[in-house]
Amino acid sequence: MSQAEDRQADPASGARDPDARGNLLFIAITAAVLLVFLSFNALNIFDELKRAGRPRELWEPMVWEGSSGLVFLSLSPLILALVRRVWPADPPYLPKLAIHLVAACGVSLVHVLAIGAIRWAIYAALNRYYDAFGPLGDWPYELRKDLLVYAAIVAIYVAWRRLRARPQAAAASPPDVLEVRDGARRHFVPLADVVWVEAAGNYVELHRGGAGLLHRASLAEMERRLQTAGFVRIHRSRLVRREAVAAVESKPTGDFLVRLRDGRELAGSRRYRRPLLAD
Repeated sequence: MSQAEDRQADPASGARDPDARGNLLFIAITAAVLLVFLSFNALNIFDELKRAGRPRELWEPMVWEGSSGLVFLSLSPLILALVRRVWPADPPYLPKLAIHLVAACGVSLVHVLAIGAIRWAIYAALNRYYDAFGPLGDWPYELRKDLLVYAAIVAIYVAWRRLRARPQAAAASPPDVLEVRDGARRHFVPLADVVWVEAAGNYVELHRGGAGLLHRASLAEMERRLQTAGFVRIHRSRLVRREAVAAVESKPTGDFLVRLRDGRELAGSRRYRRPLLAD
């Protein structure tokens, strides 16, 4: 089972993001905040250059700051999509941190190249000169700032998604019942009947006493929803009800085998052994 199945639904993966409207609202709010912040920053730069005896026309710091904000705003949908794919608030943390660090460096490189091109074009249109590769020469300086901006976007977006998920969870089905849609039909499945949950592409399969039932959701989403109902992850592609586990058999590799009370067996990954055995 691929890691792509173990994330929140996202348009980039072919699945519809359940909070697409919230993402657009987040980007709109980010744009408004950037407009205010960068406008004041441009005025501060204008004043500092004047005090230092190197006065510039006001439009220049406005172009500098505006181009930077425009590029980051253009890249923000890609950053948000990556955050949904590689959700940093869930384990394993170190591999995800490495992925986001590489992504942040890539975003920074695109940022310095793009602002150089934008500024060069604007200056050229005004019969002025700007070195298009000037920002690239200052990349170590720009990288430090860009890493902070990237981290801030990720942290605020994670908090934003969690805040929006709370009222949605409160308005959903009762905590002991799952509402599963099957075309025009709706099934109300008691959680007490669900033994384990497994990722199945853009769906999860709810395993009960009989046949499984497909539910359109990501495994990460189901894990967050079911963690208070006694479910625990044993593999990156499956969750199991702790009360349904009869025995855990270790393997030489560190992985393990979960034997359920009904006799069925599920493979577990050593990464998730400790949460299963925790009290």
